[in-house]
Amino acid sequence: MATSRDLLLLLLLGQAWAGTGADPEAVVCAGTACYTAHWDKLTATEAQHHCSVNGGNLATVKSEEEAQHVQRALAQLLESQKSREAKMGKFWIGLQREKGKCLDPNKPLKGFSWVGGGEDSLYTNWHKEVKHSCISNRCVSLLLDLSLTPLPSRLPKWSDGPCGTPGFPGSNIEGFVCKFSFKGMCRPLALGGPGQVTYSTPFQATTSSLEAVPFASVANVACEDGAESKSHYFLCKEKAPEVFNWGNTGPLCVSPKYGCNFNNGGCQQDCFEGGDGSFRCGCRPGFRLLDDLVTCASRNPCSSSPCQGKATCVPGPHEKDYTCRCPQGFRLDSSQLDCVDVDECQEAPCAQECVNTPGGFHCKCWVGYTPGGPEEETCWDVDECALGHSPCAQRCINTDGSFHCSCEEGYVLSGEDSTQCEDVDECSDPRGNPCDSLCFNTEGSFYCGCLRGWELAPDGVSCIMSPVPSGSPSGPPQEEDMADTEGSTLPSTTTSSFPKDSENTSKGTATTRRPSLSSNAPTTSALLEMSAPSGAPGTWTEPNTHLPIAVAGHGKAADENSVATQSDSGTDGQKLLLFYILGTVVAISLLLALALGLLVYRKRRAKKEEIKEKKPQSAADSYSWVPERAESRALENQYSPTPGTDC
Repeated sequence: MATSRDLLLLLLLGQAWAGTGADPEAVVCAGTACYTAHWDKLTATEAQHHCSVNGGNLATVKSEEEAQHVQRALAQLLESQKSREAKMGKFWIGLQREKGKCLDPNKPLKGFSWVGGGEDSLYTNWHKEVKHSCISNRCVSLLLDLSLTPLPSRLPKWSDGPCGTPGFPGSNIEGFVCKFSFKGMCRPLALGGPGQVTYSTPFQATTSSLEAVPFASVANVACEDGAESKSHYFLCKEKAPEVFNWGNTGPLCVSPKYGCNFNNGGCQQDCFEGGDGSFRCGCRPGFRLLDDLVTCASRNPCSSSPCQGKATCVPGPHEKDYTCRCPQGFRLDSSQLDCVDVDECQEAPCAQECVNTPGGFHCKCWVGYTPGGPEEETCWDVDECALGHSPCAQRCINTDGSFHCSCEEGYVLSGEDSTQCEDVDECSDPRGNPCDSLCFNTEGSFYCGCLRGWELAPDGVSCIMSPVPSGSPSGPPQEEDMADTEGSTLPSTTTSSFPKDSENTSKGTATTRRPSLSSNAPTTSALLEMSAPSGAPGTWTEPNTHLPIAVAGHGKAADENSVATQSDSGTDGQKLLLFYILGTVVAISLLLALALGLLVYRKRRAKKEEIKEKKPQSAADSYSWVPERAESRALENQYSPTPGTDC
């Protein structure tokens, strides 16, 4: 019954392939797959459709061995047309990247994937850097010099580009390569005499030269026996799990005329002739003859090295079978002949970060942590604030995996990494002056002061009128006398110091001491306050060389029970004194100028009045009239020595 079914299948397959009229193609079969190369200017989508119609996909190139199989198929294709011009040609393979999926430079395939599915491969052979374009589909082709025969040492490079549109397959696209996978392969049929074998494969390829024939292929054997030809049909079938053969025994087309002289009688190893012109096949020591009476197999199933890569072959019971085993950190792939890496990081064996490696893994700790031991499975926090290693200028607070800095009161964080502290100038606070009158900034603090005739209130901020007269010294007599005697520019002042805490501020007490103005104090605002006090009662007096000022310091870094002390500096006092001296000189100069101007004016006015008095009113103003005399007297001799006489 089985024989009838096989014959019916042969007839149907023979009719199907007889009508195809397909030209011989470039076909290479190895392992469990066949590769076909085709000339045709198609887009990547059209080429994939052509392969899928026959049960395959555009070829994958997942290993160097597979790249060599594809190269052999392309070499056969190029040999069929040796007269082609010298130029670079491209052949589609099944590596593509969809629109919207961008480049992933951390992966070997750069974000591309095989159209037939399966795991990403580690083997790559890129011609140049892959473009970052994500706005269109990208497809990969093999780049060949069509004038050269491909060599095993010169595998085709990968080139990515547009997938083409109907009518425009793409630049330099010459064809494509398909791949067809099978569950098993049969050995090629052996001929013991003259004849021809033609194989018709399930993917519509017809050829006479195959190193392995895929399952379900039909073999047409035409024997030549003189003028008479005989044809035989055979089907590659699965005799047992993973065992495939043609179902025939003995060499085909045997002839007593040739014996073992033609193709070694069709035997794989040894051929033994009989006396009547017959012959039989045999095997060498360590091998055994299989059921087809032609093929020899090793008695040690691992002698042919069936396992690949890192896998090792282990013979089974009675040396009839074998299994492949992988080293630690690897597992068998789908073919059960090779090994692939196990990603141990999928099981999260590390406390923080896991890095997978071929055959193993190792753990890493995040920044701010250190491995907890030789096993590297735990991570301990690094104390960045440890003594002698603190990166902060003042206070360092360690956190889990990190740290942060803080400053004492009166300072703020600064620097690019916020590890330094700089002083806060409270006297320049845009929200307002913390003091009612004078404010003096110090390193990490400040203190308040008052003009002459005023003293600090118990709150250390506001000023109240001093009960001591303005002309009297505000401090102890001995200190005032000493200041006057020594020519001090800053007489004694009444000062008060208070802690910054609000509760202690209201309870502060006044103390008497001689302050010096800090060199860090903002003197500009202080001078303005002193030169023009607003709203302060009393009478303003002209500035002199002595400037009594009442000040109170405000400590910031002290605790609630500590009392802040005033910060003194002679430099700012000298500046204030110089300012008032200059003011006095300017005022005196103005008064002198005014007096001089008035004097000049009065002199000029007096001179004008004097000139006016001396000015003549007429021509006779410089003369005087002689008194008139009687006419009788006029007739008298004016020369007479005696009046009334003539001589």
